Amino acid sequence: MKIGIIGYGKMGKTIERLAQEKGHEVIARFDSSSPPSHSQLAGLDVCIEFTSPESAAANILTCFKAKVPVVVGTTAWYHHLEQTRAELKEHNGGLFYASNFSLGVHLFWEANRYLAQIMSEHKNYLCSIHEVHHTEKKDAPSGTAISTAEVLIESNPSLNAWTEALQPEKEQIRISHERLDDVKGTHVVSYDSNIDSIKLEHYAKSRDGFALGAIKAAEFMQNKRGEYTMKDLLNFPQL
Repeated sequence: MKIGIIGYGKMGKTIERLAQEKGHEVIARFDSSSPPSHSQLAGLDVCIEFTSPESAAANILTCFKAKVPVVVGTTAWYHHLEQTRAELKEHNGGLFYASNFSLGVHLFWEANRYLAQIMSEHKNYLCSIHEVHHTEKKDAPSGTAISTAEVLIESNPSLNAWTEALQPEKEQIRISHERLDDVKGTHVVSYDSNIDSIKLEHYAKSRDGFALGAIKAAEFMQNKRGEYTMKDLLNFPQL
């Protein structure tokens, strides 16, 4: 498979290394300051995009115009999603996006889905999320933290929103965040009562898990058109 990488930072270089180990070719590399034109993407089987919220929508459209499916790992661009869907249809493009490509994170979400269902019967526990990332991460809270909150709200009818407020309402999930040097990503879901606490944590030891997930998505997207997410790639049992 011939891959183009848009966003040649630490994640892009990790993707390149692991893609080559899997026998793929990385044909084109673009950093955030030099985005590609659609003619530069000609002949690629797929692009993998990890840039910034400000750049993602334009890069996706460039891939659509080049008729190259794109896998997007950038987060916080989703306010452009409806416009992007219209462009996807117009250009008959291929789009795969996720707030997190780590298989471990999706297992973490499935565990949280189950626990949230149980905790819906125990309203004396307050739910919160804490996330920690490296200082170069631009969005806060992280896309993964927001997606985690959405999983909890979907699974527990006692919860209806997330907030960053220090004193959340009982039906809200407070999300807090830290930015520290060289932290790949930590997410902790906590249920706290007056007598005890219950916690589920996902701790990323390296970028490899995210990069491998993006490569699996790229393999999935070869020759595909339409819109896809990790739900299309992973087959978890319905709880």
